[in-house]
Amino acid sequence: MRRQLSSLLIISSLILLIFIYLPFLSAYFPSQINIPKNSDYIEIPKIGAKALIIDNVDPWNRGEYEKALEKGVAKAKGFDNFFFAHSSLPPWKMTRTNTAFLRLGELKIGDQIIIHQDGTDFIHQVIDKKEVWPNEVDKLITDQDVLILQTCTPLGTDFKRLLIFAKPT
Repeated sequence: MRRQLSSLLIISSLILLIFIYLPFLSAYFPSQINIPKNSDYIEIPKIGAKALIIDNVDPWNRGEYEKALEKGVAKAKGFDNFFFAHSSLPPWKMTRTNTAFLRLGELKIGDQIIIHQDGTDFIHQVIDKKEVWPNEVDKLITDQDVLILQTCTPLGTDFKRLLIFAKPT
């Protein structure tokens, strides 16, 4: 009886571990994301990220942006080149489409970000990377023509924001 109980506990523990860590593993071994034809999307080759762009999302309206982030990467209303997405969620909510920026912190200067928009590819190259506090919104204002990607950091928290800056090539 004890042997059966211990076997059951071990099996239950393994199932729980798989349930918790499978979404993170899938980020490193991605499956193909199906992008509907004629849709705008973002692609980051180095980290295997590819997600729909949800346009015109109010970054100050939590209900609106949370709904948009379930489907992909949000393009902020009022900003031409500001995109944001989740890096992590509770394991039971994680999918490849709602955590597109899971590995964003791995980007280095020189890495590519491609925006596929209206049938045209806009290629950008990472020029800077910063961690800021959530209230440091002034970091999003720049006089340069740069693409800005934002997600929360450290992974699994919303303590700070990771900003990636990229210029067109």
